[in-house]
Amino acid sequence: MAYTFDPAPQSTLPVSGSDKLYPIHRIYCVGRNYEDHVVEMGGVPGREPPFFFSKPADAVVHNPSTLPFPTITENLHHEMELVIAIGKGGKDVSVENALDHVFGYAAGVDMTRRDLQAAAKKLGRPWSMAKGFDHSAPMSSLRSAEEIGHPESAAVRLSVNGEIRQDGDLNQQIWKVPEIVSNLSTYVELVAGDLIMTGTPAGVGQLFAGDKVEGEIAGIGSVAFVMGPNP
Repeated sequence: MAYTFDPAPQSTLPVSGSDKLYPIHRIYCVGRNYEDHVVEMGGVPGREPPFFFSKPADAVVHNPSTLPFPTITENLHHEMELVIAIGKGGKDVSVENALDHVFGYAAGVDMTRRDLQAAAKKLGRPWSMAKGFDHSAPMSSLRSAEEIGHPESAAVRLSVNGEIRQDGDLNQQIWKVPEIVSNLSTYVELVAGDLIMTGTPAGVGQLFAGDKVEGEIAGIGSVAFVMGPNP
């Protein structure tokens, strides 16, 4: 049976040290997973249950030199994050077994149209257009857990035009990787190819056309790009 038109290309990430590509199925994101970021966004810190939102798979851009500036925003923000890559599916995965389902990790930036997000929050509406727009998830290559293990502590940094904006550590996460994987698997059945962006430390801020953004999670990956011109 023929398609009515050619399917869209498969979104992928390269795997470091390999000629293989990781096919992306879905992208889930954890909100408010660092207490200092909760505070800077006006929230009350604490170990509330994790909540999730989504980006489309084709929001991923692998190590772009220039990132297109999105439309319909006057307050674009960066959020530097650890990305979990699922390698084995499962539902109702236990915390104890969760790491068996992780293929590896990457560094990524959750680009956010903050003004749209604020308006959506005020009206009690979804964040979809604030978070899930085109090119909203620039990422590094993946590194396999077989190569680097499952890091519990690593510096998370992002600079804009050479000035450090975000400077945190994975050990500051409220919900750790096994807990995130386990909790998400109670909502959906995870499959190989799912990515999970795990939240950001404090220091998020506005980006402008021409800004040079450099982000890194030590031992995992780095992302660097220049913001393109305003549309």
